[in-house]
Amino acid sequence: MYELRSVTKRYTRGKDTVHALDGIDLTIADGDRLVIQGPTGGGKSTLLQMLGGLDRPTSGEVVLDGTDLAKLSEARLTKVRSENIGFVFQSFNLIPTLTAQENVETALVPLGVKVKDRRERAAEALRSVGLGERLGHLPGEMSGGQQQRVAIARALVKQPKVLLADEPTGNLDEGMRDEIMEVLESMWKEHGLTFIMVTHDSAIAKKAPRLATIRKGKITVKENANS
Repeated sequence: MYELRSVTKRYTRGKDTVHALDGIDLTIADGDRLVIQGPTGGGKSTLLQMLGGLDRPTSGEVVLDGTDLAKLSEARLTKVRSENIGFVFQSFNLIPTLTAQENVETALVPLGVKVKDRRERAAEALRSVGLGERLGHLPGEMSGGQQQRVAIARALVKQPKVLLADEPTGNLDEGMRDEIMEVLESMWKEHGLTFIMVTHDSAIAKKAPRLATIRKGKITVKENANS
């Protein structure tokens, strides 16, 4: 479970102070699926970075399963991210010189998984997202949708508790968007993940069980009757 308590994040931009997050209180239960929306610059990606331990708040607490991520050393925070949190980004972030299978394996290297086990787990993860015949393909040999499937497999191969997705369909057309959302929702249900996603796409937001809206660093959360 996540518990955010009075979380603020301030940046200095020239002579101005930007309040990216302004006293955020938020609880996200295990197994929850939450979509975050809001205008550009409203704080969506900043909040996701806090949840993923990629940034620290100026003040407040970001508690995951009883541990305040904001107070961890960099080494401990890296360990939490490596073991418990999977990330999917808009730009895929694949290594162009590695095959699909090798890209997925990179998530297991920090965990000390042996080479044979890494290969087997990566291959199984790719099969689970429909890419069993693409193990040896480079990113440049795959479509955008296929590359995002590789990224999803890489996020899930380490069997995390949390999946964070930042505009995962932002670079895809409408048809491919729907396919990727089907994959993500299937993985959420199958693995019992806590799934938190930032999106500009209202069609996606309408289907989420819970919808958080951030504007000028303030958050509102509602249950979605259309989900």
